[in-house]
Amino acid sequence: MISRYGVKGTISLLISFIYTKLFHSKSRIIRLPFDIRNKRYIDLGERLTTGVGCRLEAAPVDGKITLHIGKDVQMNDYVHITAMEEVRIGNNVLLASKIYISDCSHGSYAGNEDDSSPDVPPAERKLIAKPVIIEDNVWLGEFVSVLPGVKIGRGTIVGANSVVTKSLPPYVIAVGTPAIPIKRFNVETKKWEKTNPDGSFITN
Repeated sequence: MISRYGVKGTISLLISFIYTKLFHSKSRIIRLPFDIRNKRYIDLGERLTTGVGCRLEAAPVDGKITLHIGKDVQMNDYVHITAMEEVRIGNNVLLASKIYISDCSHGSYAGNEDDSSPDVPPAERKLIAKPVIIEDNVWLGEFVSVLPGVKIGRGTIVGANSVVTKSLPPYVIAVGTPAIPIKRFNVETKKWEKTNPDGSFITN
């Protein structure tokens, strides 16, 4: 272990392991520092692994658990998740570092009569929440942001630096801001193949 992590890293890992067994016994390892806010409204699932600096927070309005994490989820360094209404993360989800996932925002910007005024300070605007669902076997790359009201389908991959503003279907690779599918897994050929904007495969 020392050859892999060094003396300082090994000591830090042992401290994190002890912390995990004392306070989050169902998890595999929670690396410190770890910021969890309103723990009673957060379900960490089973065998969770985290990197350092992760921040998980719940801000429920009805006293129910709002952040649900499935089994065998791995999140790397500095992942930030906020759940006001519901954020649900499935099983075997892999989250790279510096990812932001939130089901709420300061104000509404939908382009209708409920829009927030720019003259009101952002921190004072009414919080708006819409559920976020991330299904099993999803992989989110570095610096991905997932915004309120989004569902990411099973097995989908989101490329680094992408912003997910709209729901994504299962078994696609999506990139960009906003994230759009560029490939889909073809169950017949067992390959990831390029797709048209309508989701159909590109034929040569």
